Amino acid sequence: MDFYGFYTGQEFEAYKYLGAHPEMDGQTVFRTFAPEAERIALIGDFNDWQEQEMERVYDGNFWECRVEGAQPGMRYKYRITGKGGKTLDHCDPYGFGSEKRPATASVLCPLENYCFGDDKWIRSRGDTLGRPMNIYEVHFGSWVRRSDEPDDWYSYAEMAEQLIPYLKENGYNYLELMPLAEHPCDESWGYQSTGFFSPTARYGSPDELRYFIDQCHQNQIGVIMDFVPVHFAVDDYALWNYDGTALYEYPNTAVGRSEWGSCNFMHSRGEVRSFLQSAALYWLREFHIDGLRMDAVSNLIYWQGDPARGENKGAIQFLQTMNSGLKHLEPHAILIAEDSTTFPGVTRAANEGGLGFDYKWDLGWMHDTLSYFQSSPETRPGLAHQLTFSMHYFPNERYLLPLSHDEVVHGKATILQKMHGDYEEKFPQVRALYLYMMAHPGKKLNFMGNEIGQFREWDESRQQDWNLLEYPIHDALFHFMRELNHLYLRCPALWQADYQPEGFAWLDCGQEEQCYFAFERRCEKQRLVFLFNFSNQALEDCPVQVEHCRALWPLLYTDWEPFNGSEPEDLDPVLLDEEGRVELTLAPYSGLCFAVEED
Repeated sequence: MDFYGFYTGQEFEAYKYLGAHPEMDGQTVFRTFAPEAERIALIGDFNDWQEQEMERVYDGNFWECRVEGAQPGMRYKYRITGKGGKTLDHCDPYGFGSEKRPATASVLCPLENYCFGDDKWIRSRGDTLGRPMNIYEVHFGSWVRRSDEPDDWYSYAEMAEQLIPYLKENGYNYLELMPLAEHPCDESWGYQSTGFFSPTARYGSPDELRYFIDQCHQNQIGVIMDFVPVHFAVDDYALWNYDGTALYEYPNTAVGRSEWGSCNFMHSRGEVRSFLQSAALYWLREFHIDGLRMDAVSNLIYWQGDPARGENKGAIQFLQTMNSGLKHLEPHAILIAEDSTTFPGVTRAANEGGLGFDYKWDLGWMHDTLSYFQSSPETRPGLAHQLTFSMHYFPNERYLLPLSHDEVVHGKATILQKMHGDYEEKFPQVRALYLYMMAHPGKKLNFMGNEIGQFREWDESRQQDWNLLEYPIHDALFHFMRELNHLYLRCPALWQADYQPEGFAWLDCGQEEQCYFAFERRCEKQRLVFLFNFSNQALEDCPVQVEHCRALWPLLYTDWEPFNGSEPEDLDPVLLDEEGRVELTLAPYSGLCFAVEED
């Protein structure tokens, strides 16, 4: 390890030195970084949990010992006596495996055991800007379960047999996993971690997770994982007060505690940066993860996420160093920021003054769009800006459109439930919403359960309400979403020029009183036209004009009967006059997608 780089926040492979590593002579070497500790002893299965002294090495800030007979699967901890004489048993900050909660020991897990079979996928990875990205966001423990009994989850390996066919059949080509780093509290959903290098033992071993990712890749499914570089769990057996002092966190609560009650990382400290950067590279390299979605980036940009408190220069520099370093080491890694601020340059390269992300979640689009659909039809004419505003700022960043887990919890209601009106009135609106989302420039993300019209808010302790598919209206929505997803994947106009000015053009955004919108998506070889009526009244004889167009071929209509609409499915072309004009009728709460046949 580059010790100077470790201290200055430039190291990305600290996990290869720190933690527990088998050696060629059959011994296992254990190393930990604890500069202020007075004494450390190693305890574990291999020594009957009897203390084995660790010695200071290198500059005295690192501790080390070697053990005979340590085998994969054995548990261990560091018994650390800090300043003042207080002794606590800690799991290994760089441990590659963990016990299943509520047990807290680290578990020996060699890195070299699993042999991946995804070479073809790895070789094919490239720049995703001009490719489709339809992301399905999943909480591993509540997509489907064996039963509603506590802890009755499917394993990583078992989920490969269920989730991957579902993704392929339903038109998702990327999977985003909510955090899988070890965490003590189910209710934190993984966002308050104790094991930043350890896949949670809830669903099996690290090699089982590798198998799951390997199988995704062999089935052409990319895998993105949520990564939490902002804060960590307060549990005293983990990072908190690790060597008897605030080693990873701030020493004061004013900036040391987050809004979630967890400990904020002290990003101005080089050792902390190296820890987090190494963890990020670890998931990309050792598990073949395709990308990382960085959580709560706004809390890195600004102190406590509050612009009024000013920019956190140390954390901003950390992001720039980490992202540029990851891109150098793993050029095809997809780096995504969950950021709600207006901070400029989030997706600009770090060497150009930006933060170096590939994509930024468009939380403004999400909020405005859902607010529009929550409003009554009578008030929508005055709210047209909520649908048009995103087109004004969209060129500023490379945006990704999310309808994520955060929008279906804590009393916010599910996506379907947010739609205005009674039960049956919600369904045509949610179909129109999703067609609008797919037609809008930007990559896409949808949370599990949205596609079946989940009415119950998400609960991490229960699986999705798959029995809803027994109801025709929910089954029709499910099949609509499948058709829409596959339409997105096969139409390059919807993704090839996402971030180019020529990829989008308004055809009509001046009929706010009728809640009518029309625009075109384009790429070199395809043009698509989208028409939307977001009012509760049919629009008859609605004028449509498309330049250099002879005919419009229907690809998808949200009001077709197979989707629980009122119109029979009709794929016959609509002919335009010599000036590219035609008049059409749009059902209430509906959207139409046409392919353009040029004159």
